[in-house]
Amino acid sequence: MANATATGAASNEILMLEAPPQGPLWPGPLTNAEIIDALPYIDEDYYSSAAVKNEVDLMVEEELRRSSKKPADFLKDLPPLAKPDFKNNPVLAREYDRVRASKPPVILDFSRDKAEMPKRSDEAAWRQALQKAQCYSQHNVIRLENLELMDKYGPDAWIKYNNVLQSLLSRLQKLTHERSQMIGTVNRERKEHQQNTAYELNALHAQWKELSLKNIEIQAACATLENCIDELKKEAAERGWDFRPTENGLLNSE
Repeated sequence: MANATATGAASNEILMLEAPPQGPLWPGPLTNAEIIDALPYIDEDYYSSAAVKNEVDLMVEEELRRSSKKPADFLKDLPPLAKPDFKNNPVLAREYDRVRASKPPVILDFSRDKAEMPKRSDEAAWRQALQKAQCYSQHNVIRLENLELMDKYGPDAWIKYNNVLQSLLSRLQKLTHERSQMIGTVNRERKEHQQNTAYELNALHAQWKELSLKNIEIQAACATLENCIDELKKEAAERGWDFRPTENGLLNSE
């Protein structure tokens, strides 16, 4: 206290209690960032004020302007996403060439699946028509088989698929509920911790204020004593008194 008072008296400034030295910066992704010391659960008077909110918004805007990290850089710490390779895909390449040439899309040819009577009476045309009719008949047979299989096993397959979807939904709902409970627990613990710490903070703030006032009073008293000493020295010099200490520690009043 004496050293602090002497330092304050030498610099002719009102001495207040200094804050403790700043600790290490927050490790991890928040390196070179200021540690957040907001206490929203016990600073309700400040957060509910419109003037304070406007001031905070201005501070946030100013911080964003001065920050070297732009909003576009916030995702740089995350691993990059896999980029799809569209350029080396032959199917897409042909489609890109068609679009660039302004050509119409290729229409599927269903003529080979139609059984029509040939207009010519030669054997080759009839053989080709017979082959198409056989293909069309086999296609209808496969369609009937698929419909029978769908009619027999389709409902059960859809029920099983719906059960899988329902299990996935239940799992996601359970995870969501667990995360919500964890978030609520963290918020309750933060609130309880801040409310319990508020009494200690208020007591420390009152103690800091009291000690600061005492330091101001001590510095004022020291300044008054220094003024008195200077006046006494000046008066002694005018009267020719020598108050320098002697070897035995006594003052010389000659």
